[in-house]
Amino acid sequence: MTVFEPHVERDHVPPPDEATTRRGRAWKNRLFKAAMLFCMFVAFGTLVVLLVDTVVTGWPALSSQLLTGLPSTVPDEAGARPAILATLYLGALVLLFSVPVGVLTAIYLEEYANRERWWNRVIEVNIQNLAAVPAIVYGILGLAFIVRGIGVGRVVLAGGLILTLVVLPTVVVASREAIRSVPDSIRQGAFALGATKWQVVWRQVLPAAIPGIATGSILALSRAVGETAPLIMVGAITYVAFNPTLMGPYTALPVQIYNWTKQPDVDFQTLAAAGAIVLLVIVLSMNAVAIFLRNRYRKQW
Repeated sequence: MTVFEPHVERDHVPPPDEATTRRGRAWKNRLFKAAMLFCMFVAFGTLVVLLVDTVVTGWPALSSQLLTGLPSTVPDEAGARPAILATLYLGALVLLFSVPVGVLTAIYLEEYANRERWWNRVIEVNIQNLAAVPAIVYGILGLAFIVRGIGVGRVVLAGGLILTLVVLPTVVVASREAIRSVPDSIRQGAFALGATKWQVVWRQVLPAAIPGIATGSILALSRAVGETAPLIMVGAITYVAFNPTLMGPYTALPVQIYNWTKQPDVDFQTLAAAGAIVLLVIVLSMNAVAIFLRNRYRKQW
């Protein structure tokens, strides 16, 4: 007589080798995650320490004299008004030059350029490569071709042109990503209604991409405001005791801060920290505007 045993579901037990491999992978994942968390804490911890030290050191020197006064050899009478004004002028010039050129370049590459043509591929590769070029290289090129070659001179306009070259690849890349994020159905619907290519770009694609373009442009401007090396190369001298003009000598806030840090007097070190706070406020304000524009006008497709 045959006795049938009931079928019992049993958990699958992996072979010993497979179980050991899984445990090894789990430990590797834990170690890798721990290493990433450690690196993150080191980076953010260092940033927090620097910010706290800068604020604590420079807070006593924050006053109206710093914002409205002229540079001086006496710490109590020194201010950074020319440097702050020049920084604002440079930022305005960067926006004026980089945004139209960058956006039009992005529109051409995304909407009009034939990817099969070799010169379009060369343009794309060069834009990607130029985004990684150190800023000091742009300063050297600007000194050779803009300041001396064209004869613009060591003026605010030359500094604005150099900073435009520094951030232009970033603006182009950000604008291309914003244009690329617009769904193709928007274009096809406009074409179906009889719109021309330029009408589709101008009235449909570009308005939908403006939040991303604005965000990328403002973030690029934030980088330009904090640049020092290219400005030193094109004439941002360290002592300017008058308000800057477009075609006149100038200095910039990062250069002024650097000049104060070289002074042996401790009071100038405090002024340098206060100037760094002012520069941080300017940069963080630009970043806040970029975040607001991104969140306010972002569309979900």
